[in-house]
Amino acid sequence: MKIPKRLQPLVDDGLIDDVIRRLKSGKEADVFIVRCGEEIRCAKVYKEADKRNFKQAVNYQEGRKVRNSRDARAMSKGSKFGRQQQEEAWQNTEVDALYLLAKAGVRVPQPDICLDGVLLMELITDEEGLVAPRLSDVSLTQEQALADHAVMMNYAVRMLCAGLVHGDLSEFNVLMDKNGPVIIDLPQVVDAAANNHAKSMFERDINNMSNFYGQYAPELLNSKYAKEIWALYQEGNLTPESVLTGKFVESSKRADVGSVLEEIQAASEEHQRQLMARNEED
Repeated sequence: MKIPKRLQPLVDDGLIDDVIRRLKSGKEADVFIVRCGEEIRCAKVYKEADKRNFKQAVNYQEGRKVRNSRDARAMSKGSKFGRQQQEEAWQNTEVDALYLLAKAGVRVPQPDICLDGVLLMELITDEEGLVAPRLSDVSLTQEQALADHAVMMNYAVRMLCAGLVHGDLSEFNVLMDKNGPVIIDLPQVVDAAANNHAKSMFERDINNMSNFYGQYAPELLNSKYAKEIWALYQEGNLTPESVLTGKFVESSKRADVGSVLEEIQAASEEHQRQLMARNEED
């Protein structure tokens, strides 16, 4: 096929030997199957910000760390340099997340290099060496649905233990290789501790997974894995080995606002007494 313009520099540099075909066109990137030496990989070509169809991207970027104050100022001003830095940050977030999650025991594509808005990485294949199907395109037995759902819940736990929330997880962002689920598409991943939307995004991710697998294993439809996992995380008790039940009872105990206000008032009065005592000493 004709080499896409964005891939030509990588071909010229010898990083890609041949572009075989387009694999898919998504809301934030186009993906191509390429040959690099003797290996077949995929090249993810990120779309420019004005061509992406990713809703509420600003919510995902909240809390992300910027390399230095100069870049932060440029991004806030929306200058040409700032927009360029913001694009690089969006792309590098996925690369960083892939390395971090692979180290944490989450099955994700192995990244190779990210250059000029193109991410070269592992091509996920099935048992026959063909491109792995998306989870949305496969049918499961009840037993397999329960087993794969348990795997996905553990991956979600490991992600959260690593401080990350996928933010856009669904059956469309999971591939099925010969060993099971593989999580893909991570440029929108969020910092669990620094993003105010992290909890709601996490609950949506988990509920998406439970609802999909619940088509084949209905007992998952009423599970409460999202609330159970997040509660363990907030309490500081979440580990990659945490045993999950899918059950969660929300506390019905109402906050005693009156007692809290009394404590605040007492603390304020004590502070005033200490100030008056110091003034008398002086």
